[in-house]
Amino acid sequence: MSSQIAGAKEDHCPNPLRCVGDRPGLDVSIVVITGSAGLVGSEAAVLFASLGMDVVGIDNDMRGVIFGGEASTSWNKARLQSALGARYRHFDLDIRDRAGIQTLFKRHGRAVELVIHAAAQPSHDWAAREPFTDFDINAVGTLNLLEATRLHAPDATFVFTSTNKVYGDLPNELPLTELDTRWEIESGHPYDEGITEDMPIDRSLHSLFGASKVAADVLVQEYGRYFGMATACFRGGTLTGPSHSATELHGFLAYVMRCTMTSTRYTVFGYRGKQVRDAIHSHDLVNAFHEFFASPRVGEVYNIGGGRMSNVSVLEAIAIAEQIAGEELARTYVDENRVGDHKWWISSNARFQAHYPGWSLTYDVPRILQEIYEENRDRWTAAIPQDRPPGNRRRTTGAH
Repeated sequence: MSSQIAGAKEDHCPNPLRCVGDRPGLDVSIVVITGSAGLVGSEAAVLFASLGMDVVGIDNDMRGVIFGGEASTSWNKARLQSALGARYRHFDLDIRDRAGIQTLFKRHGRAVELVIHAAAQPSHDWAAREPFTDFDINAVGTLNLLEATRLHAPDATFVFTSTNKVYGDLPNELPLTELDTRWEIESGHPYDEGITEDMPIDRSLHSLFGASKVAADVLVQEYGRYFGMATACFRGGTLTGPSHSATELHGFLAYVMRCTMTSTRYTVFGYRGKQVRDAIHSHDLVNAFHEFFASPRVGEVYNIGGGRMSNVSVLEAIAIAEQIAGEELARTYVDENRVGDHKWWISSNARFQAHYPGWSLTYDVPRILQEIYEENRDRWTAAIPQDRPPGNRRRTTGAH
């Protein structure tokens, strides 16, 4: 969790029109956050609690089921409850539980002013093994939340954490040039400053995970356009930050850093390690959510990411992590890339910034990795055996 958690306040609201008591007759303002113990959900809980809102968190730690105990978010849930106290109420509720979701929304009704849907099954590989579960979580779970919002809190703003994987593998058809440490798009290409929302989503290989997120994405748009609800899909690339419960199949930057710090061998999958992704810190992403909440629109879609300010290849990320941690990362290369993985992805934030010119990025990749290192050093290094394995070697340059 970023440093924002330490400074959470209960009485400050820079925009009172979109904070506590926005609607006549209501003396409480509630934000419902799914995946509340995860990376994005916990960051959102801290921010909106600091603005005076009561947070209703929904998280059943499905991440620990999908990826194993190392990816459990239980530690972050406990941290959140301690930091936010009475501002935060946690529900171990599964978003597939339609009746349970309806009951929760009916209980809070029109006091719900904002829904941030950050819960998901995020793995391409796991989706291929468990396609029904993947679709039920990502698509049907989203439908459950949308319908509960429409029935019980129709004036609420609905923010959905979508993904750039809705575009499938079409980004891999872009004209790319191989450089020493990365793939890069041809200079002067229309997407030179980042991929915009006009990229099609059809006639491409998405992976089953990407397909279930497409279904959810379109549902969120449709509830906006058909029912006139204030909804937005934020199609992110690499979402990251120190609160990420990273694992091999999800959580790129945090996992690179954790492997570097704990002498864990890292596997690079395909593209010679030169695949590029932009990285947006959860702090910057959640502040974009707040901008939308302060001035909502109907059925919007935004690409959102690190853009040209914050992007990195796998090889470059490893080099930065090694420099920060003062360790060399032992790694294995596998020639076959993951299905649906992008060779090059940099988002254009131009559409969102045109609508919300007060928002901007504050983190780049080196700052993100430095913060991941500093905030997780004690927790991760405590698990290193006394007899350090020979996988990583201490660098003479030291950490900075």
